[in-house]
Amino acid sequence: MKRFRRAKDIKTAVAGYSAGRFHLREMRQAGMTPVAVADLDAGRRDAAEQDCPGIRTYGSLGEMLRKADVNLVALATPHHMHAKQAIRCLNAGWNVVTEKPFAITTAECDAMIAAAKRNGRMLSTYHNRHWDGWMLDAVQKIRAGVIGDVVRIEAHMGGYGPPGGWWRASKSQSGGVLFDWGVHLIEYALQLIDSELVEVSGFAKTGFWAGQSPWKDDTNEDEATAVVRFKSGQWLSLAISFLDSNPKQADRGWLEITGTKGTYMMEGGSHRIITHRGPRRITTAGKSRKSEQRRFYQNIADHLVKGEPLVITPEWARRPIHIIDLANRSAKKGAAIRARYE
Repeated sequence: MKRFRRAKDIKTAVAGYSAGRFHLREMRQAGMTPVAVADLDAGRRDAAEQDCPGIRTYGSLGEMLRKADVNLVALATPHHMHAKQAIRCLNAGWNVVTEKPFAITTAECDAMIAAAKRNGRMLSTYHNRHWDGWMLDAVQKIRAGVIGDVVRIEAHMGGYGPPGGWWRASKSQSGGVLFDWGVHLIEYALQLIDSELVEVSGFAKTGFWAGQSPWKDDTNEDEATAVVRFKSGQWLSLAISFLDSNPKQADRGWLEITGTKGTYMMEGGSHRIITHRGPRRITTAGKSRKSEQRRFYQNIADHLVKGEPLVITPEWARRPIHIIDLANRSAKKGAAIRARYE
């Protein structure tokens, strides 16, 4: 892989300026040099030119690939476009970061990883929440033994109401209801369960909200659950719902981690820990440390300049996608499906 002498020598671009503006800002903060933006929308291209004086804008990724001198591109486009666009950019010799989720099927992830290896280029996905303050706290405290050995993790998020009309409510474009926040929750959990996947069971309810959605039969599931078994004997469940009249995160947080000596519950900005002293149950609560999401692009820059190990490798990014892909396939089949490693 080509190394750069300085971070400022890394010329960066984004495809999709709506979310891409945040990528450009963090790339610049890491010392890299933003040079190009591709967006189908003329208004967003104008906004990019106002926000970043001197930047070149293009009406499509293809045009940017033909005309721009770029070393690293962030793809902030709908989920179903990530794999095709990433492979195209890798084949052009560009290093690539996709917005999360990495892709929406295991086969797409494997094709992207193969393209990166074939072309000798870096590939990652924007798991900036790997460095959320509440997750940094959870990893530190749980690894220090505050709740003993981790037995299971339950991740949940939801509420009651139709999913809305934007593209993230479209199954074919988003991948389904388990993507988006679900990918973050799984990535959190995988920092705490260090074991190979064995199998995944999936469950889903569809059709209740479809009549109120512009996507009709292509509307995301109303609710879906993935249950993951690990070789260590630990397990993980993820539930995302638009049918939940009693949202679990209201009193159990986004992640509820059960250990042999206690339970750790965390959500954005805070955590609660329940442990035992003899017959007494002790609950402690606290606010989380400040998030350090800027470390994502700092790690990318350090990897391309200094050869520092990549934190969010494509193989790491594949794991949440493989879990959700298997859950979707399991829900259709009505049976658990074994995990697959390349």
